Amino acid sequence: MGIKRELLDILACPQCKGQLKTNSREDGLICEKCRLVYEIKDDIPIMLIEKAKPLQA
Repeated sequence: MGIKRELLDILACPQCKGQLKTNSREDGLICEKCRLVYEIKDDIPIMLIEKAKPLQA
């Protein structure tokens, strides 16, 4: 199903307040600046810095 465009437009990285985009599988939100991925579980983004994973190259 993926995350709704309206929600993605208002979400920001909790660390740098930068723009987020979905990954190719639409199961995570990527912050390019911080190189972090915030997981999406049951269509709910987990926006906790301590739960974010490093972005793999």
